[in-house]
Amino acid sequence: MSDPQLIVDDLHVRFRTPQRIVHAVRGVSFTVGREKVGIVGESGSGKSTVGRAILRLTAPNATVSARRMAFQSVDLAGASENAMLKVRGRRIGMIMQDPRYALDPVMRVGEQIGEALDGRGLSGAERRARVLAMLEAVRIRNPQRVYDLYPHEVSGGMGQRIMIAMMLLPEPDLMIADEPTSALDVTVRMQVLAILDELVTNRGLGLIFISHDLNLVASFCDRVLIMYAGRIVEECRAEDLAAAQHPYTRGLLASLPRIDARRERLSVLQRDPAWLND
Repeated sequence: MSDPQLIVDDLHVRFRTPQRIVHAVRGVSFTVGREKVGIVGESGSGKSTVGRAILRLTAPNATVSARRMAFQSVDLAGASENAMLKVRGRRIGMIMQDPRYALDPVMRVGEQIGEALDGRGLSGAERRARVLAMLEAVRIRNPQRVYDLYPHEVSGGMGQRIMIAMMLLPEPDLMIADEPTSALDVTVRMQVLAILDELVTNRGLGLIFISHDLNLVASFCDRVLIMYAGRIVEECRAEDLAAAQHPYTRGLLASLPRIDARRERLSVLQRDPAWLND
């Protein structure tokens, strides 16, 4: 593993509701270097909340605390909002799950991507050239035409490529991808992953890849963190995921259908309350 860019130590996220306090993330600790780190788990395990907490994008009713949460020289836990504005999108980018809800429906695609270059002192022509070059980098055909389209005029796969282009244009050092391919069909999913892998590798970025798809993470990432009920219960190299030891990870793996091992009935995941205290 490369030297860590991001250090998260004992992260907790709690949400206040009218009925009770929900402890969504419980003492999570990990590091990320210039590598691809996958975070997997069931829906509600807290994996997306971890990604949002890093960028301080949690809901107003959330309380985030950590012994340490640092990105390079920035103390993310104690940074002011003005300091975080210099981090979000510029030094740490985040790709959302569904571009239909992440893109402004009344702005043309090129204008939205170009906003990532605000404050760079570029002329209109320079900004347009940079945007078109990035659209080409994410393998969008005829970028001049796509530049002038509205989000509703592009497909889901193209929308996700546009989101990747927008996040990579400021040249961040770390990307957080929150289920970036879950809304795509299999063929388009593999194309988007290939683009993301190529860009991350060529630019030497760190990547946090949040997913519920164990097979996808095992083939795409370098390391995997498995979350259960707000905790990391196991960490392993992605290539060793099939040999994971924790009962929860074994249960997740056993519940997956496999084309080379037909079974009449898939296993049902059994949960043990003791896992909360592992």
